[in-house]
Amino acid sequence: MNNLLLKPTASSDAHERALSEASSPSNGQVLSSCVSALLLFVVSPFLLMIAAAILIESGSPVLFTQERVGRNGILFRLLKFRTMRQGKAGPPITARGDARITRVGKFLREFKLDELPQLWNVVRGDMSLVGPRPEVPQFVDSSPLWQSVLRVRPGITDPASIAYRNEEELLAKAADPIRFYQESVLPAKLALNLAYLNKRTPWLDFKVIVRTARCAMFPGASGSKERGV
Repeated sequence: MNNLLLKPTASSDAHERALSEASSPSNGQVLSSCVSALLLFVVSPFLLMIAAAILIESGSPVLFTQERVGRNGILFRLLKFRTMRQGKAGPPITARGDARITRVGKFLREFKLDELPQLWNVVRGDMSLVGPRPEVPQFVDSSPLWQSVLRVRPGITDPASIAYRNEEELLAKAADPIRFYQESVLPAKLALNLAYLNKRTPWLDFKVIVRTARCAMFPGASGSKERGV
């Protein structure tokens, strides 16, 4: 089955905005796709350099794909540059210091460069530039909160990604990273996503993109000040 069942939920501003977006392609999505296509063209030499570095260190494949839950619960294949060694099984979330991460992968993850292939997901219409980050099916349920979040396209970045940009460090400190993620981090991120959807505007999306770029360039900055976004 390639989608998760969505049920009607109680009325809310976020829910109504989501229903409006789900009914037809928005001008914002068309703009996101065009901007992403342009960015892919502009950064293509840099993408080739990253691909070469991955091939030299750990061989192929260059890209990592993973099934994620998209708008209306439809599953899609999310693209990333591969940052881990092949054949190394592990949990679906990654904590800092994970032995599976390669040297090149550590650098890519530090500056969020491994996410760049998702521009192609935006061009395809699977994602938008800004929107709630898509989760793996394991962490998605049919709660009213998820119902609202899943009615919009997921994004490459969102306020929750900015607030929890040091998520791997938090997980590394937890005795049970998966349980900590499910019971503490994920509910907080969902709450931030819902707050974002309630007041979403093109200007807010632009601010999120600017903040994301700043955080990618200066990854050492603390995320605590952003958690009220």
